[in-house]
Amino acid sequence: MPLFAQFAELNDALASTTKKLEKRALISDYLQALPIIDAGRAALWLSGAPFAEIDRRVLNIGGSLLSKAIAQLAATNPAALSAAYRRYGDIGAAAADLLYGHAPDQPTLTLADVESAFTALAEARGPAPKLRLLLDLLACATPGEAKYLIKLATGDMRTGVKQSLVEEAIGEAWPQPADSTHSDSQSKTVPAAARKASMLLGDLRQVVALAAAGQLDQARMNLFHPLGFMLASPVASTDEAIARFTEEILAEKANAILSEDRAAIAVEGSAVSSPTTELSSRPEVAPATVAEGPAVMPVSPAAALRAAQDGVPSAPAVGVMGCQLEDKYDGIRAQLHLAPNHSPALYSRNREDLSVSFPELTESFANITESAILDGEILAWNPATNRALPFSALQQRLGRKRVPVALRREVPTVLIVFDILYRDGSTGQPQLLLEQPLAERRRHLEDFAARWSPATANTAPNAQHSLFETPAEPAFPRLILANATRLSTAAQLDQAYLDARTRGNEGVMIKSLASPYQPGRRGLAWLKLKRELATLDVVVTGVEYGNGRRAAVLSDYTFAIRDAADPGQPLKNVGKAYSGLTDQEIADLTAFFKSHTLEDNGHFRTVEPILVLEVAFNNVMRSTRHASGFALRFPRILRIRTDKPVSEIDTLARVEEIYTTQPDKPVDESS
Repeated sequence: MPLFAQFAELNDALASTTKKLEKRALISDYLQALPIIDAGRAALWLSGAPFAEIDRRVLNIGGSLLSKAIAQLAATNPAALSAAYRRYGDIGAAAADLLYGHAPDQPTLTLADVESAFTALAEARGPAPKLRLLLDLLACATPGEAKYLIKLATGDMRTGVKQSLVEEAIGEAWPQPADSTHSDSQSKTVPAAARKASMLLGDLRQVVALAAAGQLDQARMNLFHPLGFMLASPVASTDEAIARFTEEILAEKANAILSEDRAAIAVEGSAVSSPTTELSSRPEVAPATVAEGPAVMPVSPAAALRAAQDGVPSAPAVGVMGCQLEDKYDGIRAQLHLAPNHSPALYSRNREDLSVSFPELTESFANITESAILDGEILAWNPATNRALPFSALQQRLGRKRVPVALRREVPTVLIVFDILYRDGSTGQPQLLLEQPLAERRRHLEDFAARWSPATANTAPNAQHSLFETPAEPAFPRLILANATRLSTAAQLDQAYLDARTRGNEGVMIKSLASPYQPGRRGLAWLKLKRELATLDVVVTGVEYGNGRRAAVLSDYTFAIRDAADPGQPLKNVGKAYSGLTDQEIADLTAFFKSHTLEDNGHFRTVEPILVLEVAFNNVMRSTRHASGFALRFPRILRIRTDKPVSEIDTLARVEEIYTTQPDKPVDESS
């Protein structure tokens, strides 16, 4: 039977090359040589997941449990483990180093053994049983095997392999019948069938089985595994939004013309091509391809010229045609999966199941008896004003395994839906809507919301709630259709942004009505206009080591502002940032802070307050976490201010001013 050691060796080879084609070939060759059931296991694990997307099981093995197991097997102490982690920036590699001389030399673990061990770990309850099982597994592993067992358990393989590359390798390993007539050059083009099957099934093991049988085209949608979320590209001004949207729409229309030309040429001997309407009157035209590669193909100068000659308006008029405006909500992006006789499920962008944190949503959505996948945003909601509460209110609901009834009542939530990816439809015929243009998906979404939103006004608390007399939760629809407005002028975009901020939302979304839904893709078809609230000049007071590849550098910076009214403690912390600097800047600052350390606490250092940074952020919140009484939301470093002395950094009064004047002032945060 195939050994896990061979899987580990493959991953070492994958990590040693940066060439995508070489990685794909390594994976393809390895999978082809395995029995199908083992190829399925390996394909899944190469993507970095111990279980399939559609499988709700989790290992629940944290760093503390892993550290205990490694320290026990390697007969070492936490300090040595910490030093090894700092050296490699990877707990798997650190474990392999420490386990040499304490682990078997000859491999015995098979892929099937590892699968059985993962199953047992997922079923075990409590840290003690999990630790015993983890020790049993690692005790059978060579250092090289332990390295990748731990990496797989933590979901951090660090081989430069994404799921999409595994899907490509599957397509290369088992070309489908439709690909058998391709030329040599065409056969190197990885078929889209493997990617689509993976998206539909949510299980790479099933994809391998279908690919090996030449039946990828038979893949059908499996609900209750998160699809990738389509993402928006940020813009900082209405002028930039119009310019970038102009580029996108012109490319779409020219590409549509190019596709028509190709189709006409393909019809050999055809004297009359298909009738077409004038492009300026059909904004619903979809891009020529959505299944493979970028949504917008490169447009030749001839095609662009034809687009102009055939009635495509010139910029800036084209930038406000064929798109809609939506508010950009300040909540948690979520994907809702629904099916009769199945508990509704909510998934986050990082594919976590959010259902347990929002039981009133899943209770109310259980009243929907139509299968569907909806894309939206979870918001804390004020039913009296029909407006969203600030994100700081929603934070109280996150990460809870049990939500108290009082909290459900005090911070009710809704799901604002703005897209629909799949539905059964009134005829009961399943429809995957990803390749439909947004205009068509919006019609489906409006129909779905009109039919089912009223049914979500009632929640059905679990049986335990009925044992106690508690005030009833307010009854109002928990599924709310996002407002969408057709954009007609550039001036309208500016006003829409101001209106959205007044409603307490982050900004506006601009979406092409022609755009398909492309899971995991960030392009110009969706733009988000979200201006930064302000910037502050702050001084760094504390630094700490990062994680992963930043484990050996001081990359997380706690910073403060001045409080002129408190001479005893003039510097008061207001936040922490870890993004915005280059690797070289971080390396230089690591050396700087080591030489200006006041107190070394191992992972965290208090440093001399002499380095000034300019930071941007989205909001200011009240908070008891910092001495200033405030916290910056989503702070990011814009630049190092070597030109500014600490005496000129911003003050607590300035922070209070920003907090008071921001249009969507958050509620106080007590955590």
